[in-house]
Amino acid sequence: MTTFDDRSKGFEAQFAQSEEFEFKAVARRNRMLGLWAGEKMGLSGDSLENYAKAVVRADFEQPGEEDVIRKVLGDLTASNLPVRETEVRTKAVEFLAQAREALKGEQ
Repeated sequence: MTTFDDRSKGFEAQFAQSEEFEFKAVARRNRMLGLWAGEKMGLSGDSLENYAKAVVRADFEQPGEEDVIRKVLGDLTASNLPVRETEVRTKAVEFLAQAREALKGEQ
């Protein structure tokens, strides 16, 4: 039975590692999306960093990325910037791919 137990523990560890990797990638994506949107809104310095952090925190409101998309799109729209939801979603996909690649390089 120990071989089965060892395999089970190995799969659990692999799953936990995979989940942690994805959590970090999504957080990094959200920061990148916040920096992109903040720059479009003319933010810089501490204001830009604080906005990026706010976008990361927005992801904890509900499961999935909809809360982040809604925040960024709403903030850009409130700043009278002509941006479509598809542009924000496309950037989110691009930034997630970049975040995953960066994390792979750090391992």
